[in-house]
Amino acid sequence: MTSPIEIEGAEASSVLDKESAPQDVAKEVKQPEGRKPSQLMWSRFKRDRAGVVSGCIVLFFFVVAAAAPLIAKVYGKDPYTLYGQDNPDLLDMFTMPAAPFGGIDGNFWFGIEPGLGRDVFTQLLYGMRNSMATALAATLIMTILGVLIGLAGGYFGGKIDYWLGRVTDFFMALPSQLFFVAAMPVITTVFVAPDKETPTYVRASAIIIVLSFLGWMSMARIVRGATLAMRDREFIEAARISGASPWRILRKELLPNIVTPTLVQATLTLPSTILSIAFLSFVGVGYVEPTPDWGRMFAIGADIIEQDPYYMLFPGVAMVIFIVAFNLLGDSVRDAFDPKGNR
Repeated sequence: MTSPIEIEGAEASSVLDKESAPQDVAKEVKQPEGRKPSQLMWSRFKRDRAGVVSGCIVLFFFVVAAAAPLIAKVYGKDPYTLYGQDNPDLLDMFTMPAAPFGGIDGNFWFGIEPGLGRDVFTQLLYGMRNSMATALAATLIMTILGVLIGLAGGYFGGKIDYWLGRVTDFFMALPSQLFFVAAMPVITTVFVAPDKETPTYVRASAIIIVLSFLGWMSMARIVRGATLAMRDREFIEAARISGASPWRILRKELLPNIVTPTLVQATLTLPSTILSIAFLSFVGVGYVEPTPDWGRMFAIGADIIEQDPYYMLFPGVAMVIFIVAFNLLGDSVRDAFDPKGNR
């Protein structure tokens, strides 16, 4: 026969088991780990449909531009051959495409160029390739200059910040479009004699120099503002007290914390740089014949818009889609990095 003491002990042990069971289960359940800022940014970006679609469109343009030689090889044509001269049936007596809609057919998907009869599709592919490559190089140099100048002015302050700020104001006051037009011929004549034809790589280098020379100021101001907001923070003071050199503080402490505004500004700068390159080629001081370029195609299309409006159709649509998609992508990247910034 069980004694009352044993019954009370059994009941107490059962109560303790019931109370400890949830604790044991809770120990077995793993708590969710904190996510990194990059993971949070990617999660917010994936929820933005406009950003995802814009990113896919921009990626598609870059892939097509990078694969332009391969696509042209499979397509069977190039942007330099004068198909209208080789086959007179392609052009009429006014050197306009003989076929309707600008010569669009199974052989020439986007038609042919009036006058010379070059293939528009391959011209657009190589024009995108040249414009994007030049814009990427110029944007990279602008970003590096802007980050260096902004970090130096924001961290050191005093006279350094004052004079760097005045230099920035001076460059921002320059009429950029007029300076582009005036500086391009001067830079090209420095490297090439006036009686010789300027190589394409010299023109590309001159375009990159001019755009970089007048495009770093916005990046510098944004980086300077971000640096001013962080230079008196506790982790910067701790680095100073520990004896870290200014170069180490800039490189190890400040630079990683300005990646967000730098990336966002670079994303917004690239499409405007492509438009500037197109403007230079449009007015005749950028890329010239026979180098394919977006702006040069617009210049040709502007001369024959009444006779052949279809020539400018595909370059214009491609430019609009790319610029709009890239601007939307930049807005989405900004919102993903700083979701409270637009509130």
